[in-house]
Amino acid sequence: MKLSNSYAELPEHFYARIRTHPVPSPRLLAWNGSLAAHLGLEELGGDKERLAAIFSGSEPLPGGRTIAMAYAGHQFGNFVPRLGDGRAALLAEVISPRDGRRYDIQLKGSGLTPFSRNGDGKSPLGPVIREYLLSEAMHRLGVPTTRSLAAVATGEPVFRDWLEPGGVLTRVASSHIRVGTFEYFASRRDGEALQTLVDYAIQRHYPDCATDENHVNTFFSAVVAAQARLVAHWMAIGFIHGVMNTDNCAISGETLDYGPCAFLDTFHIDKVFSSIDHQGRYAYGRQAHMAQWNLARLAECLMMIEGEREDYEVRLNEFQATFEAHYFALMGRKLGLSQPDPEDRELVTAWLQLLQDRRLDYTRSFRQLAVRLEADDALLFDDFETRWLQQIDRQPGGRETAAGLMAAANPLFIPRNHQVERAIHAAYEDDLSLFDELHQVLSAPFDAHPGLENYAEPPAENEQVLATFCGT
Repeated sequence: MKLSNSYAELPEHFYARIRTHPVPSPRLLAWNGSLAAHLGLEELGGDKERLAAIFSGSEPLPGGRTIAMAYAGHQFGNFVPRLGDGRAALLAEVISPRDGRRYDIQLKGSGLTPFSRNGDGKSPLGPVIREYLLSEAMHRLGVPTTRSLAAVATGEPVFRDWLEPGGVLTRVASSHIRVGTFEYFASRRDGEALQTLVDYAIQRHYPDCATDENHVNTFFSAVVAAQARLVAHWMAIGFIHGVMNTDNCAISGETLDYGPCAFLDTFHIDKVFSSIDHQGRYAYGRQAHMAQWNLARLAECLMMIEGEREDYEVRLNEFQATFEAHYFALMGRKLGLSQPDPEDRELVTAWLQLLQDRRLDYTRSFRQLAVRLEADDALLFDDFETRWLQQIDRQPGGRETAAGLMAAANPLFIPRNHQVERAIHAAYEDDLSLFDELHQVLSAPFDAHPGLENYAEPPAENEQVLATFCGT
């Protein structure tokens, strides 16, 4: 294994050295063999007991240096100067033999750290299963994301509102550097540490920026573009992050933290699932605005070491145009529109208004719309459908090309909230069959899965999930 510990080689105030502790009876629930192969970790995959021991924190990862990272963050708009990994442990970094890139290997739920504040550092099994399913589904849907390598049951109870079985997730990320990491040092007026962090982040994520004369400002521009593309992906597939605090905003442009997140069933632009988002700050339709707000906080940090406010405002104002370009390109493909046209944005807006007015299921409605390309009977979507078909018929390739685009852009299966909850509750009873079935369809979300069609169905009224929880 080509392990590395580059973040642990930064100055010691960037992290705290920690030791994870054994759990009573670790049991491997899921192992991501394809991801392990990509990371060059195949040699770990033959012994389930050893995997359970390492990825519960009961045994060290050979060659790793376990640390908890320091960071701050704006949580629902309120600045907290010291957060850090309160229930996470960065075991090591690995250099992939497949793509040569560096990846973090991190445990979530592995116990107390110096940043745990009043928490226990543990995780219930439910959030572990949720993140494993959702992060891997997002990867298969083509969304930049952290991924899941392993899920382990610890054999010990964790108390939240009631006693729940405990679990540990192994998360893989391009890095765990966040906007909040920069805020941690900026709030301490530690310009030297900020410069070290910027240099490290550029080298790791945006090396092309290093040679630019104004490399800090150029780095900021790259992060702005990455975040704009990410949120465009989220909204195109109907995903709501739920807790877009600056400590959950990764400068790599990957989806970080699958706490109170959810996928839309019935479409509504102001939909909120998170049980702690009482004001709708991170509602579905506000996600682009809040990403830009987070980036403004990053700009405030970077101004301490290079450039003027105006320089960063220019870069920050690039966000909306980049977001819209990517969002409407993605939505155009979902509607089978093969060539950019000024009317596309109007069609997308009309389609979303129709979904909201009729309280239609977001994901399923795109698949139903695609059927209309071959149907000659009465219209389902009234005036919108007439305008849409006229636009399709004017395109090169007409309806056949549009059908191909729509099939490739619109999944049959998403991690529907009620199905994820069913899998979690079954796992609490030591039944992993629902987890396995759901993981199977989510691993190939655009394909038919005979016998498992129920996983594509929207929830019945009594199955609807109205609130999701972070598990801390």
